Amino acid sequence: MSGSAEVSGKDKAAGVVLLTLCAGQFLMALDSSVMNVSIATVAKDLNTTVTGIQSAIVLYTLVMAMLMVTGGKVGSMIGRKRAFVIGLGIYCTGSLTTALAPNLTVLLIGWSVLEGIGAALIMPAIVALVAGNFPREGRPRAYGLVGAAGAIAIAVGPLIGGLATTYASWRYVFAGEVVVGAGIVLFSRRIADAPVEGRERLDKLGALLWATGMGCAIMGVLKAGEWGWVVPSEGAPTVLGVSPVIWLLLGGLLAVRLFMAHIQRLDAEGKEPLVTPSLFGNRQMTGGLVMFFFQFVVMMGLFYVIPLYLSVALGLSAIDTGIKITPLSITMLVAAVGIPKFFPSASPRRVVSLGFVAAVVGIVSLFSAMDVSASAEIVTGPLLLIGLGMGALASQLGSVTVSAVSDDESPEVGGLQNTATQFGASLGTAVSGSILIASLTASFMTGIADNPAVPPEVVSQANVQLTAGVPFVSDADLETALQDAGLDEQTTQAVMEVNEQARLDGLRSALALLALVAVVALFFTKRIPDKQPGASAVA
Repeated sequence: MSGSAEVSGKDKAAGVVLLTLCAGQFLMALDSSVMNVSIATVAKDLNTTVTGIQSAIVLYTLVMAMLMVTGGKVGSMIGRKRAFVIGLGIYCTGSLTTALAPNLTVLLIGWSVLEGIGAALIMPAIVALVAGNFPREGRPRAYGLVGAAGAIAIAVGPLIGGLATTYASWRYVFAGEVVVGAGIVLFSRRIADAPVEGRERLDKLGALLWATGMGCAIMGVLKAGEWGWVVPSEGAPTVLGVSPVIWLLLGGLLAVRLFMAHIQRLDAEGKEPLVTPSLFGNRQMTGGLVMFFFQFVVMMGLFYVIPLYLSVALGLSAIDTGIKITPLSITMLVAAVGIPKFFPSASPRRVVSLGFVAAVVGIVSLFSAMDVSASAEIVTGPLLLIGLGMGALASQLGSVTVSAVSDDESPEVGGLQNTATQFGASLGTAVSGSILIASLTASFMTGIADNPAVPPEVVSQANVQLTAGVPFVSDADLETALQDAGLDEQTTQAVMEVNEQARLDGLRSALALLALVAVVALFFTKRIPDKQPGASAVA
């Protein structure tokens, strides 16, 4: 009887630890999407511009990506649990600063800088703490839940932000994060951590080179839609006649190359580099990172495209848009928890492959169902499939990457893993947006040129004024703009009909690209092991 009670107590303690780590992951991911539907409200409240608030979101992503690997290394030096708690303290300080921010400058300090630094300490620590608190056979389920918690936060972020902004204030979101963060710190006492052995020194030059490389590369990707990838957009800055984006990407690649040479030199000298060079030669670990990258390219691209379809093309409110995306969160959680529980010995390679296949089928079915007369209900079935696919990936990838290395190296892997996801998320959003606007513009220009109801002078004026791209706007906003421009009712109606079809063409092009990325990912699944990590231990 006492043995049964002891096992029950251990299970309960493990459940509390897992819930604590999932809550931490949820909190970190929430800020990536929670204010997307409230940007205009926040800008008005702080007496600034929409561009300023968008810059705060971009800078938050940038700070995280630049410092993620360094944050993982700091966790190795001071202890993963201590890094987790210190990171939560910094993050909550940033959230409180944001909640009380009187202007954009204070918002940038709180949200972008402090929260970004806190997240860079917390997220690699979560990966390492899962490895340290759960046996190998229990890690797929634990990593699946942690991964699902982050993705669900991104999915429900717009709903939470929309509800808070509509019925109270956007500031309550950040104030709530302080309360949740304090609760996580309280429950973190149950988390076990390996003692720190020896006293490592931080590789400052390596940290600088990595931050420079990631900062340049991700900044270039994030600004590509605004500045253009190579040919500069209208009004965008230029460097030697081309877009700054290409120079940022080249600068990022150069910095990463210098970083690799630096850490190899330190390792050869017997010193402690920021990242152990041999990790990059670990086929299983790098295979997991590549899959994480593809997963977040697809997932964040979808989280960009689908809300646009629901909120702009169909005219749903922020709250209704969030509700319509909920099926994805449900099936993702079901797959992330259910696959390790009911199929503990399933081949990770097969599960990951099936996950991408499910995502492709879901994206293609959504592509096929999109029509000018379609309703919001068409997204439900595809989102259920996509959620299953993303949940299948979440159930395997965390365990695959960390099981490829020793537990001592898990913080470094956590930093690399989260950097891969941040880069994938940035690229997925940027490329989806670029393809959407390019396709929308081409379709719109062709449509008005071929429409006899649109006068030639209007076509000529559109060709001049819309060289930078046709904006993705709602019917109401477009109708107001056309009336303000003095167009008659017949021309206005014709232009709106063309734009309605062009919007769908743009959305379909972005979806087609994401489906293609998911198919390409299937060719890289051979690096994923065919047998479950820890299977021999279970046997």
